[in-house]
Amino acid sequence: MIRISNILIAFINTLTLVTSLAAIGASFWFLSGLPSVSPCQKFIQQPLLILGSSLFLLSFLALIGSCCRVQFFLWIYLFFLFVLIVGLMCFTVFAIVVTNKGVGEVVSGRGYKEHRLGNYSNWLQNYVLDDQHWDEIKSCFVEFKVCKKIEDDPDETRDDLIKRKLSPIQSGCCKPPTNCGKNAAGPDTDCETWSTNEDKLCYDCESCKAGVLENMRTEWRSLAIINGCILFLVILIYSIGCCALRSNRSSRYHGYKGYR
Repeated sequence: MIRISNILIAFINTLTLVTSLAAIGASFWFLSGLPSVSPCQKFIQQPLLILGSSLFLLSFLALIGSCCRVQFFLWIYLFFLFVLIVGLMCFTVFAIVVTNKGVGEVVSGRGYKEHRLGNYSNWLQNYVLDDQHWDEIKSCFVEFKVCKKIEDDPDETRDDLIKRKLSPIQSGCCKPPTNCGKNAAGPDTDCETWSTNEDKLCYDCESCKAGVLENMRTEWRSLAIINGCILFLVILIYSIGCCALRSNRSSRYHGYKGYR
């Protein structure tokens, strides 16, 4: 008789198998359904394909191992689950460490915070702001028109725009630098970088880069919490898998004794 642990493993991985096929299908749709794949679409397509393929392989091994009681497949499945657990733990700790720095400065009378590059970890700056990554990020801004939502209303004054509640990316990349035209302590290079061209705006400004880092910091913090929940679930599945492995071994042992 198939033990409850085998049934649970089979049920969980049937759902995972369906999910993996959906992810693989979506990745191929991004790849073949469009005449040219932009950097923004690659950001979605590549992780989907890797995730879908990995889930499919793991689910297949688990289904064969639990339903057909193939010990070898279950061992491989549990090994990769263990690697996944270690990886999730390391990534969660790493995400917390590299996003520990970075706090926006509240400025009176404005609906947004000011963000500066120096407030973020060196690793995050080096990873996101190298030429290749930044060019891809800018192309995404242009393609998805991230600044379209804050186009100036004809009746809106500059003071109205300053009081708007803007995201870090919108405040850093989509509007002229706040200090331009004012008597500041030193020259603001962002004022010279700002352009009224919709494909340029302030995408090369330091304030824009800081806004992207702040957005990434927030997302990675949220991802660390989600990873913690996934980690708990994977550990639970790993424990069930170990029970299924013991169950199969016990069934084989009793079957062997009965045969004798």
